Amino acid sequence: MNSHSNDPVYSKQVIEMLTVANEYCLFMEKAEEYSKEDIFAYSWRILPLIYLKSTLLQPVIPQEPDDAERFVTEETWEGIFNTLRNKFYPDDHFWMSHDLTDETTEIEKNSLAEHLADIYQDMKDFIMLYQKNLHSARENAIAGIITHFREHYGPAITKSLNALHLLQTQK
Repeated sequence: MNSHSNDPVYSKQVIEMLTVANEYCLFMEKAEEYSKEDIFAYSWRILPLIYLKSTLLQPVIPQEPDDAERFVTEETWEGIFNTLRNKFYPDDHFWMSHDLTDETTEIEKNSLAEHLADIYQDMKDFIMLYQKNLHSARENAIAGIITHFREHYGPAITKSLNALHLLQTQK
């Protein structure tokens, strides 16, 4: 029997999340090669899958929290962001309330390119940390992606899906 069979670090859910995250990152790294419509259509389809796979991850408490790292540089993020922003013009910005449960919340301007670049950063950091050949790094990768989902890319996905839904269904 495989020694990893009961280790949550090697669970089916983690491997599936890595697979979907990798597909997303590979696509975004080649966004320059695609049309705006292709990027919108791809994002509209993969973002719900990323969201779903994120909700299925089981919490892992890292034994060595100091092994957490980030890999995506500001330059890499800006490259993805600028490519997407230039492709999406003039459809990059959309308006949305930050808190849909509070009627007094102001409407804020959002950028689809910014959200997709932020999602890229969280996915790429997850992949890169998990690829390190250290169990503690993999624990930190999973703990980090769960935290980033809750605090960062989960909300970015939901906001982006709203905008993409409108863009895709108004054709």
